[in-house]
Amino acid sequence: MLRLIGVGNRWRGDDAAGLVVAARVRAQLPGAVDVVEHEGEPIDLIEACAGAQTTWLVDAVCSGAQPGVLHRLDASDRPLPAELFRLSTHRLGLHDALELARALGRLPPRVVVYGIEGSRFEAGCPLSPPVAAAAERLADALIEEVTACASLR
Repeated sequence: MLRLIGVGNRWRGDDAAGLVVAARVRAQLPGAVDVVEHEGEPIDLIEACAGAQTTWLVDAVCSGAQPGVLHRLDASDRPLPAELFRLSTHRLGLHDALELARALGRLPPRVVVYGIEGSRFEAGCPLSPPVAAAAERLADALIEEVTACASLR
């Protein structure tokens, strides 16, 4: 099973980027990939990944790079850099949830993580223009990546 999980908070500006990507992919590829918009605790990602062979995760990041920069990381066999995913309103972040899943033997065989560099995370803000443009580019790229992966099955 193929699964795409958009992570974020739609009420906190650029933190909604992962949710925007997930919604766009769902609209373009209905049925080709299981799409989840995840706004809950990062620890719940362990269950959200259950049963998938390939999982793509999309989240906003704050590493100090220019807003809208895309980061692509393969977390299948090595940890994510914790400093890239330190932004979280929860006690555990995406990095912690994936490492816990790995320790428990519950990480899917293939996990690709995309981080969209954000800049505005205040409550009530819309996506900043560079992040909105990056989310659109990433959704298009993921549509191609998911389609290619689905055709190999």
